[in-house]
Amino acid sequence: MKFKTTALVALVAIAGAGALAWQSLDKETRGFLAAFPTNTDLLFWSTSQRDAAFRALDRLPFLAKHRVVPAGATPSALPPGPPLPLPLDVDAYMQAQRSAALMVVHNGQVRLERYGLDFDSQGRWTSFSVAKSFTSTLVGAAVRDGHIKSMDDKVSDYIQEMKGSAYDDVSIRQLLTMTSGVAWNEDYGDPQSDVAQFNNHKPEAGVDALVSYMRQLPRAVPAGTRWLYSTGETNLVGVLLSRATQKPLSVYLSEKIWVPAGMEQQATWILSKTGQEISGCCIQAATRDFARFGQFILNGAVVNGQSTVPEGWLTEATTARTGINTPGRGYGYQWWTYDDGTFAARGIFGQGIFIDPVRQLVIASNANWGTSASDPADSAAREAFYQAVQKAVDEEAATAKGR
Repeated sequence: MKFKTTALVALVAIAGAGALAWQSLDKETRGFLAAFPTNTDLLFWSTSQRDAAFRALDRLPFLAKHRVVPAGATPSALPPGPPLPLPLDVDAYMQAQRSAALMVVHNGQVRLERYGLDFDSQGRWTSFSVAKSFTSTLVGAAVRDGHIKSMDDKVSDYIQEMKGSAYDDVSIRQLLTMTSGVAWNEDYGDPQSDVAQFNNHKPEAGVDALVSYMRQLPRAVPAGTRWLYSTGETNLVGVLLSRATQKPLSVYLSEKIWVPAGMEQQATWILSKTGQEISGCCIQAATRDFARFGQFILNGAVVNGQSTVPEGWLTEATTARTGINTPGRGYGYQWWTYDDGTFAARGIFGQGIFIDPVRQLVIASNANWGTSASDPADSAAREAFYQAVQKAVDEEAATAKGR
């Protein structure tokens, strides 16, 4: 995503205000300003620029506007449990991953919680595509609330400007599973890709910027016949949700997840140039609250006996609705799925929430992978860490059973 370059004006203003103004800024914001990128395209910032920026996007209004997601008065408990014995050097793993935060919650207890990159439990780190799984859950809430009549409703039923486009006959279900068949390029290393370019698009007068860009895309294959990862389509889901609920996504997120799930801190959600939450990206939250979201999903999105989503919907969302050309893996409703029943939310540069219902396990991580946005080696190392945690939980259970 792109951010405005008026930050240079802010830098001048801060310098002119002198040392007192500089010292009044928190250390994350000072770190960002010290490493301010001259290229405002986040996908092509340096590692040190990302280190500073990922924790401060919502505190630098000259970069991007945001809305606050209010928390409730009573946080849900995350009690400490005994340290989980892991067959690996966690510090070395975190250093290799360039981890800002790593949490393991097992049976509702925190078994591991560590921080890096000078980040801590009070800071907010940006989610990137982990936000997609939040957006998916809000679709379930909108179905339960009657704002969306059916998952098989067409996109153009809710976004009239999509009539006549390649999305005219695409269903909400196909948007969530990324099987629309519409052309899209998600290459993070290509400055000319759709994911790099759509925020630069100049919209037609009176049309949402994203809608204006997406409705010009051509059809590549028939809807429902191919899976293709597309952040643009999740962003389109967000526009649809706002139209259906007649509420900003940040308000609906607070009402349906942030307050009921007992998040400890407020979150923020970055806005597009036309004032719409970027629903495929960019929720800033504390790592403990990302873990709470995982626990909320693990508990079936039920709080005090009240379900946020329709019966059976969450099972559909977190099991494979389509293949992704990777053995043992699939894609649900904005969740990455595994054939063993586990599933995950993932964001570029190492953000993630892994959920294992059988073992009652949630692993939340924030990072800034130093090589690329989606490095295969870093991703494989994270998968190996998930497996190591699962093995440790199994061995602990076997030892307890044998006593």
